[in-house]
Amino acid sequence: MVRFLMVALVAAAVAGCAGNVVTDYNSTVVFGDYTTWAFATGAGNSTFVSLDGDRVQRAVERELARKAMSKVEESEADLLVSWQIVEQERLERSGIGLGMGFGTGNFGWGLSTPPPVREVIEGKLVVELVEASSEKVVWRAASRRYLTENQSPKSRSKLVDEVVAEMFSKYPPELD
Repeated sequence: MVRFLMVALVAAAVAGCAGNVVTDYNSTVVFGDYTTWAFATGAGNSTFVSLDGDRVQRAVERELARKAMSKVEESEADLLVSWQIVEQERLERSGIGLGMGFGTGNFGWGLSTPPPVREVIEGKLVVELVEASSEKVVWRAASRRYLTENQSPKSRSKLVDEVVAEMFSKYPPELD
């Protein structure tokens, strides 16, 4: 039993160390050459800026300001910031399954029902930095944490702030 608990604790610690953000980048780009940025036309893929979109834009502005990058008009920017919240459907089990059985010795019969399942819509944040002159993506970050429809506005804001901060902690990438 003690051995099982130790294995479970080690597994939980290792899982806690896993990053919540995945990044990719063009290794031939000199990121130090970029000093200005703007949101790309159509960032967020909507006619209107949604509540979550506003949270994302504020967080991106804050993080790029921390990187000493200046926000300018789109026509003057070195980098264009494009972002979107990608919706994904997931099945979630809720409750418990029921079962019963009987038997004697080494033989028995059982019957059970699975727990109820419901569909949940989640949103994964993806941020891309596009070189304005070539219109090519040079850096991309995607969240492994999701916005869900049942989160409060406060928890949504906190999650967006944490995810965007973690994304930009990996910008500019350290090249090997």
